[in-house]
Parts: sequence; structure tokens; C-alpha cells
Amino acid sequence: MKLNERIEKALDSIRPYLRTDGGDVKLLEVTDEMVAKIELLGACGACPMSSMTFKAGVEEAIKREVPEIISVEAINITAFDDPNAKLPENIR
Repeated sequence: MKLNERIEKALDSIRPYLRTDGGDVKLLEVTDEMVAKIELLGACGACPMSSMTFKAGVEEAIKREVPEIISVEAINITAFDDPNAKLPENIR
């Protein structure tokens, strides 16, 4: 199985949880340095919990399935104090 397919498989394992809150994740690229770059989509892109979701969910799932990935970077993590951030419906 190709590297990108293995990463997508890892992402598929957490997508149901992200979609519950109206979010998703997209693999943008894997660099030559083995860095997976992802984008948080939907509600995940504007949620102040996105950094926790990213670290505990997305990054862990990818590194578990694809250990040769050295790091995972999200290009659009929302800052916790962002006044435009939107909490998932089930947290309000």
C-alpha cells in the first residue's frame, strides 16, 4: 500500500468522530522530509479545540499507522482565544 493510502486509512479511522461535530480532515501533501501536511475542514477549521483534536486524534492516528512519518502539521489550527472560533454543537 502506498504511503498516501496508508495515511488516508489512518484518517478514515478518525473521520467518524470529526464528522460528528461537522468537521473533517484532508491530506494536502507529504514532504520529502516525511512531514504530513493536513488541513482541518468544516467545523474543525474554526474550533478552539482543534489543536487538541489534532494532537490527540489526527497526529496520533497517522503516526500509529505510518511510523515513518516524522511529524504532522496542520496548516490551519485555530487559536484557543480566537474570537471567531466556533465550538462544536455538543460542547455548548
